Amino acid sequence: MRGGFFSKHLETVKAVDGVTLSIEKGSILGLVGESGCGKSTLSRTVMQLQDATSGKVILDGEELTAIPKSLVRERRLDFQMIFQDPYASLNPRMTIFSTLAEAIVQRHSDLHKSEELTQRVVDLMATVGLDSRHMRKYPHEFSGGQRQRIAIARALAPEPKLVIADEPVSALDVSIQSQILNLLLELRKKLDLTMIFISHDLSVVRYIADQIAVMYAGKIVEYGDAEEVFHHPQADYTRKLLEAIPHIKATA
Repeated sequence: MRGGFFSKHLETVKAVDGVTLSIEKGSILGLVGESGCGKSTLSRTVMQLQDATSGKVILDGEELTAIPKSLVRERRLDFQMIFQDPYASLNPRMTIFSTLAEAIVQRHSDLHKSEELTQRVVDLMATVGLDSRHMRKYPHEFSGGQRQRIAIARALAPEPKLVIADEPVSALDVSIQSQILNLLLELRKKLDLTMIFISHDLSVVRYIADQIAVMYAGKIVEYGDAEEVFHHPQADYTRKLLEAIPHIKATA
Protein backbone atom coordinates (compact mmCIF):
# COMPACT_ATOMS: atom_id res chain seq x y z
CA MET A 1 0.00 0.00 0.00
CA ARG A 2 1.29 3.44 -0.92
CA GLY A 3 0.22 6.91 0.11
CA GLY A 4 1.30 10.47 0.69
CA PHE A 5 2.67 13.09 -1.70
CA PHE A 6 5.59 10.92 -2.85
CA SER A 7 3.52 7.70 -2.87
CA LYS A 8 5.74 6.12 -0.28
CA HIS A 9 5.42 2.48 0.71
CA LEU A 10 3.30 2.41 3.86
CA GLU A 11 2.30 -1.19 4.40
CA THR A 12 2.29 -4.62 2.76
CA VAL A 13 -1.06 -6.42 2.82
CA LYS A 14 -1.10 -10.12 2.03
CA ALA A 15 -4.51 -10.98 0.57
CA VAL A 16 -3.65 -14.69 0.82
CA ASP A 17 -0.92 -15.74 3.23
CA GLY A 18 0.51 -19.20 3.93
CA VAL A 19 -2.41 -21.14 2.45
CA THR A 20 -1.81 -24.85 1.81
CA LEU A 21 -4.67 -26.95 0.45
CA SER A 22 -4.89 -30.36 -1.19
CA ILE A 23 -7.83 -31.77 -3.15
CA GLU A 24 -8.17 -35.39 -4.19
CA LYS A 25 -9.60 -36.25 -7.59
CA GLY A 26 -13.37 -36.61 -7.50
CA SER A 27 -13.79 -34.67 -4.24
CA ILE A 28 -15.22 -31.26 -3.38
CA LEU A 29 -13.35 -28.82 -1.17
CA GLY A 30 -15.51 -26.11 0.37
CA LEU A 31 -13.75 -22.77 0.92
CA VAL A 32 -15.76 -20.59 3.28
CA GLY A 33 -15.30 -17.15 4.80
CA GLU A 34 -16.71 -13.64 4.90
CA SER A 35 -16.36 -11.15 2.04
CA GLY A 36 -12.85 -9.75 1.77
CA CYS A 37 -11.12 -12.70 3.46
CA GLY A 38 -9.19 -13.71 0.33
CA LYS A 39 -11.39 -16.43 -1.20
CA SER A 40 -11.71 -14.80 -4.61
CA THR A 41 -8.03 -13.83 -4.69
CA LEU A 42 -7.13 -17.45 -4.05
CA SER A 43 -9.47 -18.71 -6.77
CA ARG A 44 -8.17 -16.15 -9.29
CA THR A 45 -4.62 -17.22 -8.49
CA VAL A 46 -5.46 -20.88 -9.09
CA MET A 47 -7.13 -19.87 -12.36
CA GLN A 48 -3.99 -17.93 -13.34
CA LEU A 49 -6.05 -14.77 -13.68
CA GLN A 50 -3.80 -13.25 -11.04
CA ASP A 51 -0.08 -13.85 -10.51
CA ALA A 52 1.08 -15.36 -7.25
CA THR A 53 3.89 -13.38 -5.60
CA SER A 54 5.12 -16.62 -4.05
CA GLY A 55 4.09 -20.24 -3.68
CA LYS A 56 2.94 -22.86 -6.17
CA VAL A 57 -0.30 -24.17 -7.65
CA ILE A 58 0.04 -27.78 -8.79
CA LEU A 59 -2.66 -29.57 -10.80
CA ASP A 60 -2.22 -33.25 -11.57
CA GLY A 61 1.56 -32.96 -11.17
CA GLU A 62 1.90 -29.80 -13.29
CA GLU A 63 2.92 -26.52 -11.69
CA LEU A 64 0.43 -24.00 -13.07
CA THR A 65 2.36 -21.04 -11.67
CA ALA A 66 5.30 -21.98 -13.90
CA ILE A 67 3.32 -22.04 -17.16
CA PRO A 68 4.55 -19.43 -19.69
CA LYS A 69 2.02 -16.65 -20.26
CA SER A 70 1.73 -17.68 -23.90
CA LEU A 71 0.42 -21.11 -22.88
CA VAL A 72 -1.93 -20.15 -20.02
CA ARG A 73 -5.01 -19.87 -22.24
CA GLU A 74 -4.39 -23.32 -23.69
CA ARG A 75 -3.75 -24.92 -20.31
CA ARG A 76 -6.79 -23.24 -18.73
CA LEU A 77 -8.95 -25.80 -20.50
CA ASP A 78 -7.99 -28.07 -17.60
CA PHE A 79 -9.25 -25.67 -14.91
CA GLN A 80 -12.54 -23.89 -15.44
CA MET A 81 -14.60 -21.49 -13.34
CA ILE A 82 -18.29 -21.03 -12.55
CA PHE A 83 -18.97 -17.44 -11.57
CA GLN A 84 -21.47 -15.98 -9.11
CA ASP A 85 -23.52 -14.04 -11.66
CA PRO A 86 -24.23 -16.16 -14.76
CA TYR A 87 -25.85 -13.25 -16.61
CA ALA A 88 -22.68 -11.17 -16.32
CA SER A 89 -20.42 -14.08 -17.29
CA LEU A 90 -22.40 -15.12 -20.39
CA ASN A 91 -22.06 -13.18 -23.64
CA PRO A 92 -25.53 -11.64 -24.25
CA ARG A 93 -24.93 -11.58 -28.01
CA MET A 94 -24.26 -15.30 -28.31
CA THR A 95 -26.89 -18.04 -28.37
CA ILE A 96 -26.52 -20.89 -25.93
CA PHE A 97 -25.49 -23.13 -28.81
CA SER A 98 -22.71 -20.75 -29.82
CA THR A 99 -21.54 -20.36 -26.22
CA LEU A 100 -21.28 -24.10 -25.60
CA ALA A 101 -19.99 -24.96 -29.08
CA GLU A 102 -17.18 -22.42 -28.74
CA ALA A 103 -16.10 -24.00 -25.44
CA ILE A 104 -16.22 -27.53 -26.89
CA VAL A 105 -14.17 -26.56 -29.96
CA GLN A 106 -11.45 -25.17 -27.70
CA ARG A 107 -10.72 -28.79 -26.73
CA HIS A 108 -11.88 -30.52 -29.94
CA SER A 109 -11.00 -28.24 -32.85
CA ASP A 110 -11.79 -31.02 -35.34
CA LEU A 111 -15.50 -30.77 -34.46
CA HIS A 112 -15.90 -27.26 -35.88
CA LYS A 113 -19.27 -26.94 -37.68
CA SER A 114 -19.96 -30.66 -37.62
CA GLU A 115 -23.06 -32.68 -36.75
CA GLU A 116 -21.09 -34.25 -33.91
CA LEU A 117 -20.55 -30.78 -32.43
CA THR A 118 -24.30 -30.17 -32.41
CA GLN A 119 -24.86 -33.53 -30.75
CA ARG A 120 -22.27 -32.70 -28.10
CA VAL A 121 -24.10 -29.46 -27.32
CA VAL A 122 -27.38 -31.41 -27.05
CA ASP A 123 -25.77 -33.94 -24.70
CA LEU A 124 -24.13 -31.21 -22.62
CA MET A 125 -27.43 -29.39 -22.15
CA ALA A 126 -29.10 -32.64 -21.12
CA THR A 127 -26.31 -33.26 -18.58
CA VAL A 128 -27.18 -30.03 -16.76
CA GLY A 129 -30.95 -30.50 -17.09
CA LEU A 130 -31.71 -28.16 -19.99
CA ASP A 131 -33.94 -28.79 -23.02
CA SER A 132 -31.88 -28.64 -26.21
CA ARG A 133 -34.87 -27.18 -28.06
CA HIS A 134 -33.86 -23.84 -26.54
CA MET A 135 -30.23 -23.91 -27.70
CA ARG A 136 -30.80 -21.09 -30.20
CA LYS A 137 -32.04 -18.72 -27.50
CA TYR A 138 -30.01 -15.97 -25.81
CA PRO A 139 -29.10 -15.69 -22.10
CA HIS A 140 -31.76 -13.04 -21.34
CA GLU A 141 -34.48 -15.51 -22.37
CA PHE A 142 -33.65 -17.84 -19.46
CA SER A 143 -34.27 -17.64 -15.73
CA GLY A 144 -31.44 -17.15 -13.24
CA GLY A 145 -31.31 -20.84 -12.38
CA GLN A 146 -31.29 -21.84 -16.05
CA ARG A 147 -28.51 -19.37 -16.79
CA GLN A 148 -26.41 -20.88 -14.01
CA ARG A 149 -26.97 -24.32 -15.55
CA ILE A 150 -25.71 -22.89 -18.84
CA ALA A 151 -22.66 -21.49 -17.06
CA ILE A 152 -22.01 -24.90 -15.51
CA ALA A 153 -22.35 -26.55 -18.93
CA ARG A 154 -19.86 -24.08 -20.41
CA ALA A 155 -17.37 -24.85 -17.62
CA LEU A 156 -17.75 -28.58 -18.28
CA ALA A 157 -17.50 -28.29 -22.08
CA PRO A 158 -13.67 -28.43 -22.33
CA GLU A 159 -13.63 -31.47 -19.99
CA PRO A 160 -11.58 -29.83 -17.21
CA LYS A 161 -9.68 -31.61 -14.46
CA LEU A 162 -10.73 -28.97 -11.91
CA VAL A 163 -13.76 -26.70 -11.58
CA ILE A 164 -13.79 -23.68 -9.29
CA ALA A 165 -17.31 -22.57 -8.32
CA ASP A 166 -17.13 -19.04 -6.89
CA GLU A 167 -20.35 -18.35 -4.94
CA PRO A 168 -22.41 -20.10 -7.66
CA VAL A 169 -25.72 -20.09 -5.76
CA SER A 170 -25.60 -16.87 -3.74
CA ALA A 171 -27.45 -14.86 -6.42
CA LEU A 172 -30.27 -17.43 -6.70
CA ASP A 173 -33.52 -17.97 -4.81
CA VAL A 174 -33.32 -20.54 -2.01
CA SER A 175 -35.42 -23.10 -3.87
CA ILE A 176 -33.20 -22.79 -6.96
CA GLN A 177 -30.05 -22.96 -4.83
CA SER A 178 -30.88 -26.50 -3.74
CA GLN A 179 -31.46 -27.55 -7.36
CA ILE A 180 -28.05 -26.24 -8.43
CA LEU A 181 -26.31 -27.81 -5.43
CA ASN A 182 -27.93 -31.17 -6.19
CA LEU A 183 -26.90 -30.81 -9.84
CA LEU A 184 -23.27 -30.23 -8.85
CA LEU A 185 -23.36 -33.30 -6.61
CA GLU A 186 -24.82 -35.38 -9.45
CA LEU A 187 -22.12 -34.12 -11.83
CA ARG A 188 -19.40 -34.95 -9.31
CA LYS A 189 -20.67 -38.52 -9.17
CA LYS A 190 -21.27 -38.89 -12.90
CA LEU A 191 -18.09 -37.20 -14.16
CA ASP A 192 -15.78 -37.84 -11.20
CA LEU A 193 -15.61 -34.06 -10.94
CA THR A 194 -13.03 -32.34 -8.76
CA MET A 195 -14.19 -28.98 -7.41
CA ILE A 196 -13.36 -26.05 -5.18
CA PHE A 197 -16.69 -24.65 -3.98
CA ILE A 198 -16.44 -21.11 -2.58
CA SER A 199 -19.12 -19.57 -0.36
CA HIS A 200 -19.67 -17.30 2.63
CA ASP A 201 -22.42 -19.65 3.85
CA LEU A 202 -21.11 -22.50 5.99
CA SER A 203 -24.40 -24.42 5.83
CA VAL A 204 -24.29 -24.46 2.02
CA VAL A 205 -20.66 -25.60 2.04
CA ARG A 206 -21.45 -28.35 4.54
CA TYR A 207 -24.16 -29.70 2.23
CA ILE A 208 -21.90 -30.09 -0.80
CA ALA A 209 -18.31 -30.42 0.41
CA ASP A 210 -16.25 -33.40 1.51
CA GLN A 211 -13.75 -31.14 3.24
CA ILE A 212 -14.02 -27.57 4.46
CA ALA A 213 -11.34 -24.89 4.66
CA VAL A 214 -12.33 -21.82 6.69
CA MET A 215 -10.56 -18.64 5.62
CA TYR A 216 -10.10 -15.46 7.62
CA ALA A 217 -7.91 -12.43 6.80
CA GLY A 218 -6.05 -14.31 4.10
CA LYS A 219 -5.26 -17.38 6.20
CA ILE A 220 -6.81 -20.81 6.64
CA VAL A 221 -7.92 -20.95 10.28
CA GLU A 222 -9.59 -24.37 10.11
CA TYR A 223 -9.34 -27.27 7.68
CA GLY A 224 -10.81 -30.75 7.85
CA ASP A 225 -13.67 -33.16 7.20
CA ALA A 226 -16.92 -31.27 6.56
CA GLU A 227 -18.95 -32.88 9.34
CA GLU A 228 -16.07 -32.64 11.80
CA VAL A 229 -15.64 -28.92 11.14
CA PHE A 230 -19.38 -28.36 11.44
CA HIS A 231 -19.92 -30.32 14.65
CA HIS A 232 -16.57 -29.82 16.38
CA PRO A 233 -15.15 -26.45 15.27
CA GLN A 234 -11.72 -25.62 16.69
CA ALA A 235 -11.36 -21.98 15.63
CA ASP A 236 -13.29 -19.12 17.23
CA TYR A 237 -14.02 -17.70 13.78
CA THR A 238 -15.59 -20.98 12.64
CA ARG A 239 -17.82 -20.97 15.72
CA LYS A 240 -18.92 -17.41 14.88
CA LEU A 241 -19.83 -18.51 11.34
CA LEU A 242 -21.90 -21.35 12.78
CA GLU A 243 -23.65 -18.99 15.18
CA ALA A 244 -24.54 -16.74 12.25
CA ILE A 245 -26.53 -19.51 10.53
CA PRO A 246 -30.23 -18.65 10.96
CA HIS A 247 -32.35 -21.15 12.89
CA ILE A 248 -36.10 -21.27 12.41
CA LYS A 249 -38.31 -22.33 15.31
CA ALA A 250 -41.88 -23.40 14.72
CA THR A 251 -44.48 -22.80 17.41
CA ALA A 252 -47.92 -24.37 17.61
